Amino acid sequence: MPDGFLTTHVLDTANGVPAVGMTVDLYRIAGETRVHLVTMVTNADGRTDSPILPAADFATGRYELVFQAGAYFGRGDDPAFLDDIPIRFGINDPASHYHVPLLVSPFSFSTYRGS
Repeated sequence: MPDGFLTTHVLDTANGVPAVGMTVDLYRIAGETRVHLVTMVTNADGRTDSPILPAADFATGRYELVFQAGAYFGRGDDPAFLDDIPIRFGINDPASHYHVPLLVSPFSFSTYRGS
């Protein structure tokens, strides 16, 4: 059984705070198909309360996290510049911790493989 797991951390760089209450969806990519695995919401620290993909469900393959930044930065009826932010990545080591942080503002974002 694999020991690895997947986590995220979302920071609202426009306001200098963790992104509290941002919805994050995880998909497994199977060929041309996206299979929805889970929806989670970030907590007061901008993290999910548990791993997005825990060790029991962890498997190598291609995945996509979709961060609902447009809803988070909500501007009423005006469309947000950034809406859903998809980040596709691969997991090739079932024993590793994969951490995919998102630094986001209403107009830009960046990510990296964290620890």
